[in-house]
This record gives sequence, C-alpha cells and structure tokens, in this order.
Amino acid sequence: MQRSVVITGLGPINAFGLGIDPLWNALLEGKSAIGPIQRFDPGGFECKVAAELSDDLYSVKKIVPRSHRKAIKVMCRDIELAVGAAKAAIDDAGIITRGIDSDAPPTIDPSRFGCQIGAGLISADVDELTEALFTSRNGSGEFDLNKWGTTGMKNLTPLWLLKYLPNMLACHVTIVHDCRGPSNTITCCEASCGLSLGESMRVIERGGADACLSGGTEYKLNPMAYYRQQCTKRLAKTSDGDDPARVVRPFDPEAGGTVLGEGGGLLVLEAEDTARSRGARIQAKISGFAATQSFCEDTVGIASTDDGESISDAIAAALTQSGLKVDDIDAIVPFGSGIPSVDNAEANAIRNIFDDRASSIPLITTIPNVGNCNAGNGAISFCVAVKCLTEQTLPARINTENADRLDANACAPREAKLHHILVTSTSQGGQNTAAILSRMDS
Repeated sequence: MQRSVVITGLGPINAFGLGIDPLWNALLEGKSAIGPIQRFDPGGFECKVAAELSDDLYSVKKIVPRSHRKAIKVMCRDIELAVGAAKAAIDDAGIITRGIDSDAPPTIDPSRFGCQIGAGLISADVDELTEALFTSRNGSGEFDLNKWGTTGMKNLTPLWLLKYLPNMLACHVTIVHDCRGPSNTITCCEASCGLSLGESMRVIERGGADACLSGGTEYKLNPMAYYRQQCTKRLAKTSDGDDPARVVRPFDPEAGGTVLGEGGGLLVLEAEDTARSRGARIQAKISGFAATQSFCEDTVGIASTDDGESISDAIAAALTQSGLKVDDIDAIVPFGSGIPSVDNAEANAIRNIFDDRASSIPLITTIPNVGNCNAGNGAISFCVAVKCLTEQTLPARINTENADRLDANACAPREAKLHHILVTSTSQGGQNTAAILSRMDS
C-alpha cells in the first residue's frame, strides 16, 4: 500500500508579501501587484512592468536564524525568497525544526525530512560583474580574456559562484532547518514546482521520508534574465499610458503576453499517517499527479504545438491515478499566463478533457495578480488551490473579458462547493504537469 500524501503547510512568497494571508486577501479583493519596474531601468525593454516584492514587505535578515546570518552574503535573491518561503510553510504546518527553535526537539526526525525545490537558471547580478569586467579591458578599452583571468576575476566577491548555483536554494533551506532526507533541485522553468511536488510525493509514498518541503522560487527581475525573457517574445509590450494592473489577460483574445513577478513558495507535504500521529492540521491531500513533455518544433519549448495534446495527456493520467472522473473536478488552476500560444494550448487541453463542461468549470488565475514567477509559479497555484478547498471559496478574477468557451472572465469572489481542484502547468521547456488536490473529507 502506498502512503497517502497530504499538505500541512503553505508558504507562498510574492509581491503581496510572505505567507498565505496577504496573497489570499489580495486575490479576494481582485488586486494586482503589477506596476512599473523599480529594480532597474527598463527603458530599453518592451515590457516595463512587473510584480516586485518590496523591501518593506520582506527582508531575509528578519527570517534567517542568528546561526546562519553570515550565509546571507552568499544568497542571491532566489535563495532569499526560498528561505523565507520555507519558514512560512514550516510555521503554517506547526512544525519545529532547528531553524525555528534550536533548543526544542524537532517535530519530525531530520533524517526523515526531505526537500525538493524548483529553481531557475540564475543570472549573476549586473552590479557585481561591472567592476570585474571594467578591470578586464585592454589598452583599447576592449574586453580582454587574458586580463579577465589575471585581474578581472579577482574583483569578484569571494565565493561568488555559490550565490548563483540553482541547487543552493535547497542547500540553504536544508541547512537552516536541518532537513537530512532526500533532496533534489529541479530546473524546468514554469513546470519546476509541479515536478518538485510530484518528486516529493513519490519520495513520501515509497517511504523515503515522512515529510518534504516542496515548491520553488525564482527572481528574473535582473537585466540579464529579463533580456532572455524578452528574446523569447513571451512578454507583453507596454507603453507609458498602459494600466500595469490590466496588462495580463489570460485566455482573452486580446491577450498580448505575460508579465514577470518574483517569488513562488514552498509547501510542507507529509505522509498522512505521520501528520495524523502528530495532530497536524491537514489542509488537503494529493489525489493524483502526472507529467508529460510537449513536442516543440523549435526544440527549445518556446513555441509548442497549440493542440494541447500533451497537456491533455497529463490531465488524463492524473485523473486515472486519482481514481476520479472528469465530473469530479470542481475547479482548475491553470498556468493562465496571457501568452496567446500557451493559453490556446491550455484551453484546447481543457476542452479535450472536459468537453461540454469546459465552459462551466471555474478557472482560478493568479498571474494577473502576482505576475509569472517562473520556476516558483506552480507553488502559488498550489497554495491558492489549497486555500480554495479549505475556505470553500473561489477568489476574484481580473482583466479577462472575452474568453472563448471557458469560465475565465473577470468576476467577483464567490462561495463554492469544492472537493477536487486540478492544478496544471506548462513550461517554456515544454514540460507539463497536472496535480489533483482534494479536501480530506472527499
């Protein structure tokens, strides 16, 4: 018998702040955190808006225990976000770890506490590179590779590379909280969180751990990372007269692209037997999970086929694993990016699976509110889905006006009977995930 896997802790982090309450309240009110970019001058970019987490709302220095403070020097923004999300999730789960209270016995045996985190391909901070590159010029003012090796590299900060390795998110989180169970890092763009949840679920099911931190975070509001996204032609083009809060329109015929956000989140997954034995508040269970790969004509996943076949396959496989039927799904949290080609593929997948019900199943969108958090995006979707199940409420939707045969248009929050919610993701690399989250009484 496979162990049943449940969710006991939610730790989203995004432009509204840290924890589930700021995010949930903003979604109920139909707020958007997207605004003009402040982190750098976006004048040369086509999209000049994003969802940024301000220093007033989050500081890693207030999160990290005193014993780990020196490590902040080798934390890039992605790591800082993951560390905050981990603490929020652990607090929400009512768990004691070394990072919460080093003098108290841990709630879960550290050797049985795993960690699977989704991460992006982290770009180095431009300011840190500037001095090193400046001192690598030859007499003509051009970059000289020899001078880079003899002089320029010496102007990088010590342990510079350790700030930008994707696996360092999981590294810092597991050190802070003394998680010694199976650990992994998944770098599959927007599908990273879904894949990490699937990995954590399998680890717990097979008895490799009793609990896992699962999810992901990413920060692409860096000129180098931002330029890469512009090159993919996935970002919306904005002008000075646009209302930033209305730029992203998932499944709308007038959609013009997505907008980036920073953040993501982590969740605490536990074996149901372990959670019950410690008297945990079980917020949802994972009923089914599946992943597929889309065919992409350009080989890098930027322009996948829009028939939605591979996304449909993931949904169908998740339903089969869960033992549920199409009619059992009460709501869907799609990627809902506002990228026309991706929206079309998702819409077709929903219609392929749900047929006549596709127009009546409520879609829950988050990217118009907090932006596309890339490798962290799925964690926000999972956290919101769990909150919908516990509150029996659907949050407001914004911006979309003319969705075709989908329940995706702007609306106010409303009460609903929710037993099973489907969460999907599809990534720039072509990976797709589908997970079904259920109420514990379902």
